[in-house]
Parts: sequence; structure tokens; C-alpha cells
Amino acid sequence: MAPINAFLTITGIETLSLRMEKHCQNAQKVSEFLLDHPEVDWVSYAGLPSSQYYDLVKKYTPNGAGAVFTFGLKGGFSKGISTVESCQIFSHLANVGDTRSLILHPASTTHRQLTEEQRQAAGAGDNVIRLSIGLEDADDLVRDLNRALATS
Repeated sequence: MAPINAFLTITGIETLSLRMEKHCQNAQKVSEFLLDHPEVDWVSYAGLPSSQYYDLVKKYTPNGAGAVFTFGLKGGFSKGISTVESCQIFSHLANVGDTRSLILHPASTTHRQLTEEQRQAAGAGDNVIRLSIGLEDADDLVRDLNRALATS
């Protein structure tokens, strides 16, 4: 391993707990916002009391439920595409676990080659949006999603 790569790896490992704390705090705030939004049909995030996994999260991961989750839009396929395209802070990327917040409409991207039945079975229905929450200010993320949901 090159010295710079070793330095970057050790720096990343040393700050991982701090970054994950922020990821989880931001995801909690964003999921709570979405839960009450009139354009959102459902939110699947284990950190919400409504999740079937909530008690397990409290037991096994008391510092947070992670930073990747999905939610369902009212409005279906075209609403999903326009919501993603209307975001300005969230990046439209398929990878997860980045320091930046990412948004994806699986039905029109990663799962587009599947039939509607196959997408539903895979949890990538027409109304599904996947988020990977990053380290930005949570209020900025909420404002970005709120604006995107209102204008899409």
C-alpha cells in the first residue's frame, strides 16, 4: 500500500465513529420529516417507532439505525423521477455510504430492466425512493427534499 493510501485509510478508520454518528442523526431527522409529509405514502426506516425493527435497533444499535432507507411517494413513477431530478443537495447516484447525501429512484435506474412484478418483488416499485444520508446539515437536506416534493 502506498503511504498516502495508508494515511487516508487510517484517517478514515479513526473518524468513522464520528461520521456514523452524524449519518444516523441526519437520517433520523430526515425520516421523521418524511413520515409527516403529505406527498409521502410510507417511510421504511428502522429508527422510527413505527418500524417492525425498532426494538431490535434500540437493542443492537442504540446509536442509530444507519443512514440508508426508502420511502414511497404518492404519485408513482413520474413523481419519483421528477422528485429525484428536482433535488439540488442530494446527488443522483446509485452508490450508498458516501459522505454526501444520495437519492435514487430504483424503478427508473437500477431496476429499470425488470418487469413491474419483478420490481415490486425486489422492493423497487414505481413509488420507491432510496436515500443514503450524508454529512450535510440535516435542515438543508429536509429543505431540499421539501422543495423537491413540492415542485415535482
